[in-house]
Amino acid sequence: MTSQKGKTSKIDYGLVLTLMLMCLVSLISIYSAQKAGQLDQNYLVKQVVWYVVGVCIVAVTIHFDSDQLKKLSWYLYGFGILLLGFLIIAPESIAHVTKGQKSWFTVPFMGTFQPSEVVKVFVIIALARTIVDHHDKFLIKTVKTDFWLLIKLGLVAALPLALIMQQPDLGTALVVVSILLGIIFVSGITWKLLLPIFGGGGLLAGIVLYFVIWMPQILEKYLHVKPYQFNRIYSWLDPYKYKSDSGYQLINSLLAIGSGQTLGKGFNISEVDIPERQTDFIFSMIGENFGFIGASVVVSLFFMLIYHITKASLETKNNFYSYICAGVIAMITFHVFENIGMTIGLLPITGIPLPFISYGGSSLMGNMLAIGLIFSIRYHYKKYMFGTEK
Repeated sequence: MTSQKGKTSKIDYGLVLTLMLMCLVSLISIYSAQKAGQLDQNYLVKQVVWYVVGVCIVAVTIHFDSDQLKKLSWYLYGFGILLLGFLIIAPESIAHVTKGQKSWFTVPFMGTFQPSEVVKVFVIIALARTIVDHHDKFLIKTVKTDFWLLIKLGLVAALPLALIMQQPDLGTALVVVSILLGIIFVSGITWKLLLPIFGGGGLLAGIVLYFVIWMPQILEKYLHVKPYQFNRIYSWLDPYKYKSDSGYQLINSLLAIGSGQTLGKGFNISEVDIPERQTDFIFSMIGENFGFIGASVVVSLFFMLIYHITKASLETKNNFYSYICAGVIAMITFHVFENIGMTIGLLPITGIPLPFISYGGSSLMGNMLAIGLIFSIRYHYKKYMFGTEK
């Protein structure tokens, strides 16, 4: 069928502008954190390098259309599983242990690489492929076929989830769960199945929290939960009781954000000691330096980012792309909600960075890979005489 040239640009410049502003915020915040914390490394230069690498990743990813991504989906998924599996058995000389977690490879000239950051994106692609293949096979939907799809999606997510928990990395595991739930939500599965599942999930979360507070020894014995993970819950519920230990970060984060008030103390001015200020607690740094206004600008940028991804999902008629958009939205939204939530005491502290803002090569590469998939939607968008690309 003959294609017609459309006037729509192949590049989403609104999304480009949003990412450029996030890059600017990231570099300003990391520079301020570096100066205030007297850090021993030049994180600013490293972040610039990672952003350059991230742009290259987007430039490569954007050239893969939906058919090519479908063909590569299971290869990428398998490669991700191999990376996570090898990480577990790798010697400490190439996979070091930090704070009880074995989550990073040591890479020459690169420092460290956390494979789970890119594996999350591979999981999104695999889940999207699973849904598309299922709907192509079962043209008539029933509760039985929806249940079978639910089982397939659960199995796809279960293996990387289990390997990530072996590290153990609870924060990243929660991200994978959020991706799974986000994609299930838009997969077309009947609410007759989803309501009991989400209701049961909420009940299970309540039961787990009960055991954490009242019977932690059971979780330690049967689920191998580490004591430091319990301390994160306890220090979240009563940080001042643990102010010299696990509650120190949260208390100082609240002090930093609160002391910033409306306009902040000013660029490069920090009077509160914030551990991990360039990574997990960079939002606290922004709150102290630039106050409520600066923090609101950062949150607004994320709203803009989610808006552009949602817009891309609504504009495309390619279901595979739509499911990828849903997974990326779920991943970024959970990251933002959890990271900002933990800095203001709304949620327990986990090692989850603020996307595109926190320092970190692995995180930035994973997020740029995901954004590259979003850019490819418009880049490969086609209009036909009697309809739009399917």
